[in-house]
Amino acid sequence: MKKFLLASAGVLAIGVVSAAAADLPRQRPMPEKASVYVTPPYNWTGFYVGINGGWGFGRSDISAPVSSGSYDTSGGLVGGTLGYNYQMGQVVFGLEGDIDWSDLHGSAPCGVTTCETRNNWLSTARGRLGYAIDRFMPYVTGGAAFGDIKTSIAGVGDTRTTKAGWTVGGGIEAAIAGPWTAKVEYLYVDLGDTGTAVPGANANFRSNIVRAGLNYRF
Repeated sequence: MKKFLLASAGVLAIGVVSAAAADLPRQRPMPEKASVYVTPPYNWTGFYVGINGGWGFGRSDISAPVSSGSYDTSGGLVGGTLGYNYQMGQVVFGLEGDIDWSDLHGSAPCGVTTCETRNNWLSTARGRLGYAIDRFMPYVTGGAAFGDIKTSIAGVGDTRTTKAGWTVGGGIEAAIAGPWTAKVEYLYVDLGDTGTAVPGANANFRSNIVRAGLNYRF
């Protein structure tokens, strides 16, 4: 009889536990965490066009027999830019050309008269080597420079010559919104020497240019 009662109690206990387990809410699987979106690094590869403008300052002189000594030149520049970048890792190789209207000029006494040097347009064709830090790119640049040098010797005459020279410099460019980038840069430009209206007298033109630019990338 005792064994029967114990067995009946065991069966009853199992039934109660089973019923309680059936009434428990089912465990739902834990929701998967959404993957974190990582913005891909900025890529500088591609063509671009833009505008630029700034200020130039430098030195010029006209040599004997109407020696002027060295004098300051300065003025503004504004123009357009065309270029292409190719990025490998964080290194960016580029080619860039620009042409600017220029108002760089200066004058000084030379003997009993006045001498002036003026540059009315300036163009460069340069290579660029940059290092991409995501949306920022510092760079160095250098290449050829072209422009006109106009010399005026009061009472004697004027000359105007298109000259080729060289330029070197550097800057930093930053992606600001969508396809737009902005830059600031410095260039040293040397257009060499040119003749004047006085036989044997030469003029030179050298300038430092600081300018900003806005580019649209394709």
